[in-house]
Amino acid sequence: MTRQIPRPLAERLNDDRHESRLAVPAGDVDRAWALLEEAHVLSQPWAGPHVGVHIDMLRLAWRTRDRAEIVGQILRTLVAGPGSLTGRYPEGNTGRASVPATQPMRVPDELRHLLELRHG
Repeated sequence: MTRQIPRPLAERLNDDRHESRLAVPAGDVDRAWALLEEAHVLSQPWAGPHVGVHIDMLRLAWRTRDRAEIVGQILRTLVAGPGSLTGRYPEGNTGRASVPATQPMRVPDELRHLLELRHG
């Protein structure tokens, strides 16, 4: 695995994170979460972006006053970096507190295609 994020993947990751921030003031919290979940799947192999997505999720949880999500995101933020650095992360996991932190999940085809760019 390369340590540099391939450009198309980095662009999608940044777009998802940016769009999630715009969705909240527009009143579409569900869309914000969906975008952050996609960003989480894309960010997992890289420590910095992975931690950054969890911080974004923590901010959204705080803004929506979701206590369970706040606690879950604090814990996930702490383990995201080491998990990425060691390659021990549950591929496809959406990163939400409602999903076990160690549970792998199916990666949507569109995201899988982007993640495959890291190998070639």
